[in-house]
Order: sequence, then C-alpha cells, then structure tokens
Amino acid sequence: MAVTNEEIAEAVQGQTIPTEFLKIVRAHPDQVALRWKNDDDSWGEWTYTDYAERVAQVAAALGDLGVERGDKVVLMMRNDPKFHVVDMAAYFAGATPVSIYNSSSAEQVEYLVNHSEAKVAIVQDMGFLQRFLDVRPALPTLETIVVLEDPDGQAPSDVLGHDDLHSRGSVDLDEASKVVEPADLATMIYTSGTTGPPKGVMLTHYNICWTVQCLKHALPFDEYVGMRVISYLPMAHIAERMTSHYAGAFLGYEVTTCPEPTGVAPYIGAVQPHFFFGVPRVFEKVYAGVNAALALDEEKATKFAEAIEAAAPIAEALDWGTATDEQKATYDFLDEVAFKPVRELIGINELRVAVSGAAPIPAEILRWFRTIGVPMSEIYGMSESSGPMTWTATKVKPGSVGPAVPGCEVKLAEDGEIICRGGNVFSGYYKEPEKTAEALDEDGWLHSGDIGEIDEDGYFRIVDRKKELIITAGGKNISPANLEGELKMIPLVGQACAIGDQRPFVSALVVLDPEVAPAWAQAQGIEDTDLASLAEHPAVVAEVEAGLTKAMAKFNHAEAVKKVKILGEEWLPDSDLLTPTSKLKRRGIHARYASEIDELYS
Repeated sequence: MAVTNEEIAEAVQGQTIPTEFLKIVRAHPDQVALRWKNDDDSWGEWTYTDYAERVAQVAAALGDLGVERGDKVVLMMRNDPKFHVVDMAAYFAGATPVSIYNSSSAEQVEYLVNHSEAKVAIVQDMGFLQRFLDVRPALPTLETIVVLEDPDGQAPSDVLGHDDLHSRGSVDLDEASKVVEPADLATMIYTSGTTGPPKGVMLTHYNICWTVQCLKHALPFDEYVGMRVISYLPMAHIAERMTSHYAGAFLGYEVTTCPEPTGVAPYIGAVQPHFFFGVPRVFEKVYAGVNAALALDEEKATKFAEAIEAAAPIAEALDWGTATDEQKATYDFLDEVAFKPVRELIGINELRVAVSGAAPIPAEILRWFRTIGVPMSEIYGMSESSGPMTWTATKVKPGSVGPAVPGCEVKLAEDGEIICRGGNVFSGYYKEPEKTAEALDEDGWLHSGDIGEIDEDGYFRIVDRKKELIITAGGKNISPANLEGELKMIPLVGQACAIGDQRPFVSALVVLDPEVAPAWAQAQGIEDTDLASLAEHPAVVAEVEAGLTKAMAKFNHAEAVKKVKILGEEWLPDSDLLTPTSKLKRRGIHARYASEIDELYS
C-alpha cells in the first residue's frame, strides 16, 4: 500500500534539519561524511564527528556576529566541504542560509542580498568577494562579510576570514537545535530568473524533512549510511541541496565534493559513486563519448550496436520482473562481454541509482543507459516542490517521468497543467504574495506551469511549458522539447533549440557535439576539426540533414523541423543561453542568433 502525505507527516513530526543531523552524528560518529581532493591530488576527509565539531564552531561564530533566529546568511561558495559546514551551522544559529549562483554579477548580488535582507555573507574566495565589495555601499542590511580563502591576505580589514569562524568557541549542538522549529524557514531557493527578477522560494524545515522521508520510500534500498555521492552541481539549486546536502546529512552518505561541475568526469572514475544525480547534458556527454570512441572501430561499433539491440527488450523485462531464465542468461552474457567493460571504464559500475533531472532527457538515451546496466531514471519537480514531484527508480518508462513520489498527490488540471499537493510544497515566494497566489491555490495545489499527460499506470509525461509551446503562423501548437529531444539523437548534434513561434514552419538551431563531431570528421578524412569550421563543412551539413529526415519521421508535416542552422559554438551552463542546470534560455538564444534565425526563413 502506498504511503500517504499524512503518514509521512506523522513520521517527521517535530523534526528539523538540526535534529536529523544530530541523529546521524550520534549513530555513526566515525563514518566518513565529507571528502575532497587536495591540490596535490591526495584526498582529505572528515567524519561525522569532525563535521559536527566544525558546525558547532561556526554556529558559535555566527551567534557572536549577531546572527539570530530568522536572520538570513547568504552563501556564494563552490562545492566544498566548508559549504556543508557553514550551511549546517546556520541552522544551529537559528538562521536561514541562502545560496546564490556563483556566476551572479555584482548587480545580481545586490538584488539578492537586498531582497533576502541578508545580515551576513560568506563567500569562497577573493573573486566572489569582489562582487560584494563592488556594491557594498548599496547593501544596507549586510553587517558582515566573511571570505574563506584569502591566501595573500588581500581582503579589506573589515572582512573576516576563515579562522574567524573557528576561533570563537563552540555551541552545544543539542541545546542549539532546540531553537529551531519545523515551521521555520530553512532556506530560500532563488529561481534562475529567465522571465524576470528571480523569486525566493521559501522552504521550511518541515518541507525538507518531509521530502527526505518521501525519498527514502522511493529509493530501491534500505541501507543508506556510507553511500557514495558526488556533490558538483550548484548549491543554489534545490536538486544538489536535496541530493548531497540534506540527504547526506540525514542518511549518512559519504559525500565527495567536486568544486567545478565541468570537472566531474574524473571524480566519477575515482569515487565510483553509488548514487549519482545529473542534468541531461552530463549523461548526453557520456553517451556521446562512448559512441564516439566506438565509432573509431567499425567492427566494435557494429557488435556493440547489435548487443544493445538484443539486450534492450530484455533489460526492460528484467526491470518489470517478466524476464525468463533464458533471457536472464542472455543478458548476463551480453553484460559480461559488452556492457560491464564500458561501465567500469567510465566509473559507473557501482551505481545503484542514477537520476536525470532539471530538464528533459531524450528517451533513447535513457533507454541506452538502462540497457547497458546503468539503473537510470528521470525525475520531475521544481524548487517549489522541494525538488521531487514524480519519480520511480524501478519499472521505468523512458519518455515519462514516472508516477507521483510517495505521499505526494499529483494530477492534471482541466487544461492539462500538472499540479501537486503534499508536505514538499513550498510556503510561498518571499515578499511576493501575488505571485504566491498564482502558483499556490487556496486548496494547496501547486501549479507547475507544465503541460502533461498521464497513462493508465499513473506515469506522467511532460509535454512542455505552458508558456513555451510554439504556435506557428498557421495556428498549430507544437512542443519544442519533443522536437529538441529527437534532434539531439542525430549523432553529430549535442544541443538544439526549436524555432517557429509565429513563423510559417518550424526550424531549429543545432549545436555540434564537441566530442562526437571532431571524431566523426577525422574518420571521414576531414583535416580541420575545429567546430566552427565543421559547422560549415558540406559533409557535416549533409550528415546532419540526413539525420534530420530520420529524426523527424515520427512527427506530422506541420510539427516537423524543416530546416536547421548548424552552429559550432557549444552552449554552456550558467550563461545568457542556458540556466545553471542547462535549461534553454530561449529569449537569450533568439537574441544571440537573430540573424541566423532570420536566414532560415529568408
């Protein structure tokens, strides 16, 4: 029988982030909590006892700096063990830590600090500090700034350093934990602001505790302590906070911190994670890299493709518990000779759960990973739902985002919008009651802004954002996300953006994959493998256009992409083209490539 919202609410009654952290510290004091790579490539680590001792020191320092219950502490930090300590310490000081994206400009820092009314700011290094100093006179509520890394002592005298957080004694964590109540504001997640100023999503301690309990019911295992996880995505995003920070502190994970998202690949091989969350682009790059390497040996590529074709239906039958003994034996053979070596090479052979989220992933790529033995699934949710809304780790249907997570009610509104209700739903947008009322109705339903479909098993499929549907000049409503997913299955294409709103037909901008395209060109005897040059090369254009015909075969004439413009400039996260979690900033893309788009319709 499925767990209900009320049952989860009863299970987490009285819980806060500090109370659950202390339970793990007491139960597993010697368990490694946090790991990091030193400059000399050696590894450092802290146990849960070490973690708690540092939290007690920083909590004391925050209290000494005048931080009181309800105050905001703004954080601009990389994925670093010190982040976990500082963020956790803020709770024991009764405060609300607020992470902001590391790419934030000085102007954005000014807006976020003032909107949140932060009293203290803690930043990683001098580069981050400078953005605060540039607007310091315009930050009336900010009383103290702390910079954690200042090796040359360049910070102004009124800026505190790392040692100032660890030289003011320690609080009694048990006593400090009593200051916080479940209804208190735990954190605010600022939306990335693609359609206006970012909104502060208010999440309470109850929201966080409820959601971790919900995820425990959703995970396909019962033992959590020591599970290896890599923390590498922005902590200003709910996905990373929930995956490595909150779940880590509540369940006893061993969290390895990777300071830059772009550097995660070698960490995967070194850590051999048990649980891995990634945005689609991370998995798309792995998929493209494996296939690019295989393409260098035609015989190997053919055999691997044959193994995939034979194993795909068996992998699905195994997932749904319908595989015969003969099928199991066949899959075991294919796994041993074809798939296991690939998983071991990448460093994902120990994975027990792999999750893609924050943006749609092509169904074919998800199916490919599951076929080669990676237990991958797709999750759907938003900051306003504390992260998850729909997800299942088993009995996965590629192309869907699974059923409602345990305890959360999810359904379609009359117009097809996905709405949900449960203990994971936020309390509102900070200082914005009108926008809160738009997202959260009087019956407690959170309106996602996404159009969806639901099948006979209760699995949801995302059609598109209500505001992003393309309406052609002929009045046809078209989902750009579905088209973009198929375009990314063209082997040479890494990224895509469908165009067509108020246009006579649908076109697209496609970006060459920086790993696959040069390898393909080299195999074709093309000497200049620079992406910009390849984007104009007749052989590349012909290959992409041939792939376009195949990719659009499932769409009717009005929906299908008719023309593409090939680009040799990779779109990077946290830019004017992509959000920090690699969602398309369509307005930015349309502005950057206005002339290329006009050319498609000339």
